Amino acid sequence: MGKKYTVAVVGATGAVGTKMLELLQEVNLPIERVKALASKRSAGKTLAFKDQVLTIEELTAESFEGVDIALFSAGGGISEIFAPEAVKRGAVVIDNTSHFRMVPGIPLVVPEVNPESLKTHQGIIANPNCSTIQMMVALEPLRQAFGLDKIIVSTYQAVSGAGAKAIAELENQVQEYLDGKPLTELTATILPSGGDKKHYPIAFNALPQIDVFGEEGYTLEEWKMINETKKIMGDESIKVAATCVRVPIVNGHSESIYIELKEETTVQAIQEILAKAPGVELVDDPSQQRYPQAIDSIDQKGTFVGRIRRDLDNPKGFHLWVVSDNLLKGAALNSIQIAEKMHELALI
Repeated sequence: MGKKYTVAVVGATGAVGTKMLELLQEVNLPIERVKALASKRSAGKTLAFKDQVLTIEELTAESFEGVDIALFSAGGGISEIFAPEAVKRGAVVIDNTSHFRMVPGIPLVVPEVNPESLKTHQGIIANPNCSTIQMMVALEPLRQAFGLDKIIVSTYQAVSGAGAKAIAELENQVQEYLDGKPLTELTATILPSGGDKKHYPIAFNALPQIDVFGEEGYTLEEWKMINETKKIMGDESIKVAATCVRVPIVNGHSESIYIELKEETTVQAIQEILAKAPGVELVDDPSQQRYPQAIDSIDQKGTFVGRIRRDLDNPKGFHLWVVSDNLLKGAALNSIQIAEKMHELALI
C-alpha cells in the first residue's frame, strides 16, 4: 500500500481555503488526514469534511509537524513567515499568494502548461495569478501549434478576487442604490484597492484599477500577468500587455485576448486544437449566440473559450474571449491539480 498524505490548508476559513477543502473531498490523492489552519480567532470552530468534523487549529510553525502537503491561501505575509517553516518540517508548500511567484528557482505552475517545472522544486511551488492561469490554459495549446509572438489582454474581473469583504461591499452598494442613494455617493472603503488612497463604488461601475499602480502606469495586477506569462511559458521574448478591470459581478473572470501567432492558420484550426486541449471547454457558435459567460463558469472546473475570430488587419492575429471561475481554476483547483500532478510524478 502506498503512502497516504497529511494535507494542511492554511487560510481554511477564507473563500479560496473553503474551496480547497471542498475539492480535497474529491481529489485524486491518497489522503490520510486534513488539517484546517487559520488565525487564532477562528481556532476551535468546526468545519464539515466528508463524514468528519474538522476542528480549526491556530496556525503556528509547529502546525506543520507531520504534514506532507501544505496549501497556502492566507495572504503573502503569512506565506512569507510560515511557508519556510512548513518546508523545514518536511512539507511541500503550494502557495496561492503572489509572494513567491517571481522568485528565481521557485516553479510557477499551471499543470496543463508547464508540469515539468515541478521537477525543479525545492519545497515551494507558486500558484499563478487567477487571470494569468485561465489565459495560459487557453493560449498554451496555440503556442505549441503555431508559435506565439504577442498577447494583448483586457480583463473583466469579479469582485470575489478581492475577497469576501469586497463581495459584501458590492452587495451593500446595490442595496444603497435601491434605497435611493446616488451612485456617486455609495459607500466605498475597499475597491479598487484596499491599500490605495481613494476608493470608488463598484456597483453599476467598472474600475480600471486592480491593485496599486506601479511602473510605467501599469497596476501590479497588470505586471503580474505580464511577468508571470513569460515565466510560465519560459519565453521572455513574448510581447505581453494587460489592462485589468474590476466589474460588478461576484464570481467568474472574463478576458478579451488578442494574440499574434508566428504562423498563419484558420479559426477552424484553432477551434479544433482548443476542443481537444486539457482544461479547455470550447463554447463558440455565434450563429446560436453560444459563447462563454461568467455566470456559466461558476463552480465549473473548465476554462471556457469562445468568440474566436481572425483579426481584420493581421492574418496572424486572432481574438478570443476566455472565462473561468476565479476561485476554482483561478485559485483552489489549480493548487489541488499541482498536488495531484506532483503525486503522479512521485515528487512528494
